[in-house]
Amino acid sequence: MITSIKDLLQREAQAVLNIPITDAYEQAVELILEQVCRKKGKLVTTGMGKAGQIAMNIATTFCSTGIPAVFLHPSEAQHGDLGILQENDLLLLISNSGKTREIVELTQLAHTLNPALKYIVITGNPSSPLAEESDICICTGHPDEVCALGMTPTTSTTVMTVIGDILVVETMKRSGFTIEEYSKRHHGGYLGERSRELSK
Repeated sequence: MITSIKDLLQREAQAVLNIPITDAYEQAVELILEQVCRKKGKLVTTGMGKAGQIAMNIATTFCSTGIPAVFLHPSEAQHGDLGILQENDLLLLISNSGKTREIVELTQLAHTLNPALKYIVITGNPSSPLAEESDICICTGHPDEVCALGMTPTTSTTVMTVIGDILVVETMKRSGFTIEEYSKRHHGGYLGERSRELSK
């Protein structure tokens, strides 16, 4: 089992190192800053299944680092939650295939509500409908899943998480987010205590 685990770690690590690095990252960060920091909109993340859990994590991480963000469940969006979208908001869609039915339908509904709405997509399929219609497409490199069946989202979700981290960290750098601002958003727990110490 030790040999198997080492192999899994190597494959996951290599998938992260193989993430395509393009100017889409810089464009995405600039769009987030434009819509959220300058135009006072918010970032709305969405995804279905495992990708949805990654989208939720990205939203909460952005919130803690100065970018108002919320997760919108694509199915609930069809039952009224689409109303969370306001002027100047920005959609961040996550879909490994780039053609997840619920996400495609969400973009159609969102554009009916607000034709000017912009969106960023993180996908493993740059030729997909979501990628082709997006304002900015960030490709995962479509790594093979380490799952023994090659089906279960494993490596793909690892890569999606790393891409989310890149967007958060680069946005923090560009926005000049400080430890003082961080401490205001973290009152409880170890991070709250540590950030207050560092901000003194």
